[in-house]
Amino acid sequence: MGTETDWVYRVFEPHGSEGWRPYGRDSERWRGTITADDSSEGPRYAVALVVADLMTEWKVRGLSRARHVRVLLWREEEGDQADADIIMEVRPDIHAE
Repeated sequence: MGTETDWVYRVFEPHGSEGWRPYGRDSERWRGTITADDSSEGPRYAVALVVADLMTEWKVRGLSRARHVRVLLWREEEGDQADADIIMEVRPDIHAE
């Protein structure tokens, strides 16, 4: 214990038949690095921080529900989507009241 890992993240949104594109008007806003303890909880913690930040932004912007996005997480440096260590997909609840 006592070691840390840099987790690089990037958020994508669906883009029709073209697949996925970087999320938002300012796609650099949703790209970065989170340093977390090097444990089994480290990557889960890092991706949870990104999702919490997204949810906070959606709430501040007055959006009634989540947007459809994918959060990709890589150990130490960004790679191809297929090489991501974690892919978490957030989908809106279309049945929310």
